[in-house]
Amino acid sequence: MILETNNLTKMYGSKTGCSDICLAINKGQIFGFLGPNGAGKSTLVKMLVGLLFPTSGSALVLGQPLGDLEARRKTGFLPENFRYQEWLTGEELLSFHASLYKMAGEEKRRRIPAVLGQVGLGSKGKQKIGSYSKGMQQRLGLACALLPDPDLVFLDEPTSALDPLGRREVREIMLDLRSRGKTVFLNSHLLSEVEMICDRVAIIKQGRIVASGTMEELLVDTVEVEMQAEGLSPPLINELATLGRSCSVNGGLIRLTLGSREEIPSLAAAVVRSGAHLYSLQTKHNSLEDLFVNLIQGGGEIDAGSSPVDH
Repeated sequence: MILETNNLTKMYGSKTGCSDICLAINKGQIFGFLGPNGAGKSTLVKMLVGLLFPTSGSALVLGQPLGDLEARRKTGFLPENFRYQEWLTGEELLSFHASLYKMAGEEKRRRIPAVLGQVGLGSKGKQKIGSYSKGMQQRLGLACALLPDPDLVFLDEPTSALDPLGRREVREIMLDLRSRGKTVFLNSHLLSEVEMICDRVAIIKQGRIVASGTMEELLVDTVEVEMQAEGLSPPLINELATLGRSCSVNGGLIRLTLGSREEIPSLAAAVVRSGAHLYSLQTKHNSLEDLFVNLIQGGGEIDAGSSPVDH
């Protein structure tokens, strides 16, 4: 197991950063970690990379407890809000980071041009960072994260400043890392991107995990139903709300999120039994964006596995 947390919790006085986080991530996965702003994503990542101390709970990173120096040497991190010294060149910044990793001279001379080429800055390494565009600085941050050839790399919004071509290149880098047995922990607001490349996903809301599992587990077993009916009574609406994970009613239009298609006949039966007129019923499988919005706005939890720990 590359990364494992057990009830990891961080409190800021009486305010919860994140609470009882239980995750387990295997080698060679791209793990997507999603949540709205302020949900606790950055708090968790900062604990895992050693920038914050947990209030309670425990975690193992690369088989070692939090803060272990050897594990940190094999870990890469691209923070979302980075700012680098503008008077340095790209190569000088990487040389500084290599010193922090205590990399030997020969390894440093080999890895710096390698990672610059990997992120598309092969000819820009001698330029001052102050002359870099925001997208180039983001690529340089990714190069810093990849510098030690890490076994585990944390990427917080790695494509936020990139154009579509740049985002594709970063996706290809992540897929290449996975193909070489590396593990990527990805924070991203680009849900379509997460859906394309992530093996497993967890969604955090108000500091707690509300969904976790493989993409197939989370999406295949979640169905959105849209019904058009007349004569809806308050008792019927309440009954429909109890049958679905989320329910919204707008006039005669009802939208519900179900756990599986097997629950659809119960909805139709409830409408007919109440005396209302059912004119149409359509279903569709949720996208990751649909699932995310339903969970964040509508409440509820989904655990696709037997426990909150991913296997």
